[in-house]
Amino acid sequence: MSKSFRTISPVDGSVVFERALDGGDEVERVLAGANEAFERWRQTDLAQRCTMVRRFVELAVHETDAVSQELTIQMGRPVRDGGAEIGGWLLRGRTMVDLAPQALADIELGERDGFTRFIRREPLGVVLVVAPWNYPWLTAVNALVPALVAGNTVVLKHSEQTPLVAERISRAAREAGLPAGVLQVLYLDHGGVADVIGDPRVAFVAFTGSVDGGHAIQHAASKRFVGAALELGGKDPAYVCSDADVARSAANLVEGSFYNAGQSCCGIERIYVHRDVYKPFLEAFVATANELLLGDPRDSSTTLGPVVRVRNAEGIQAQIDEAITAGARPLLDPAHFKEAKRGLPYMAPQALVDVDHSMRIMSEETFGPAVGIMQVRDDAEAIALMNDSMYGLTASVWTDDLEHAQEIATRV
Repeated sequence: MSKSFRTISPVDGSVVFERALDGGDEVERVLAGANEAFERWRQTDLAQRCTMVRRFVELAVHETDAVSQELTIQMGRPVRDGGAEIGGWLLRGRTMVDLAPQALADIELGERDGFTRFIRREPLGVVLVVAPWNYPWLTAVNALVPALVAGNTVVLKHSEQTPLVAERISRAAREAGLPAGVLQVLYLDHGGVADVIGDPRVAFVAFTGSVDGGHAIQHAASKRFVGAALELGGKDPAYVCSDADVARSAANLVEGSFYNAGQSCCGIERIYVHRDVYKPFLEAFVATANELLLGDPRDSSTTLGPVVRVRNAEGIQAQIDEAITAGARPLLDPAHFKEAKRGLPYMAPQALVDVDHSMRIMSEETFGPAVGIMQVRDDAEAIALMNDSMYGLTASVWTDDLEHAQEIATRV
């Protein structure tokens, strides 16, 4: 009997989607189809591939309102923000299609000793794309479009939390006229993903997700030495310098910390503030954060929705509680956010001070609406603390002096 999965909405606990996971027969059919389609697809003229892929990109999200509503019910982002990701899918997809002729053109090296020399980029074959739930359209387009226009066939395994995205992508591929086998979807658990990576017909793996997930992907890929691109977690720091515009910095860092309920790979997770502006920064940060409206993300006035699952909320709260027990002080009163609901993952945002790097809130990925804020003496201390991390995804420096920002950036 096949295993199955259910997608539970963080908005109201309803079942959004239910389906059996794909078994061996379906996996074989999909991989065989992708492998068979590869040779025909790679031989298709680049201009024709680009035309079909552009059509696919546009068809996938042409029902904008429905796509936005589906995004909200699946993973909880406020409906007012859903359009930004849909626009990002279109912008990135179209841009990558437009860049393909230049990016894939031969690199001419010039003749030498009677030899004609050039570098040509060749497609690899079947590409497995494993996409996450937190930005289910953006993370998918980042891998799908480059793989397809380059002449690869693609098998997409999307998150069990956002299966309606996978359904729309699959339907759009058919409607756009992509040949059979060029873009297909599989529904797999972790073991199923490892089995597919182990199949000799898979030539490359593109994964976006957690560090633990990345380790599992790398382990499976290492058995075949198949190539893998991994975009994993972060503990992204921000440094507010002594000459920063405090109000502007605070407003942007509240957005960076709490947008998408803090569930962003490149979201702000720790903030270091120069002692000269520490107090006014905290005042501005708290005032701005208290303007957030936590509530039902289907309501257009809501600016902060639930985190994706109850167990995620429990893990985030554990980091907050541990830090407070160890001496951290919360700046935001959860009671101010009246829609925080026990039993559903509606979490009030939180900012903690009197924190240090012995606390998980400052050293491990939180991936939720919580951030730690530390006072620093000078640039040197800020740089040392920013670099005191196992992660290295993004960082930001807030100052009115561009040269100062660039000098700090080279040391982070």
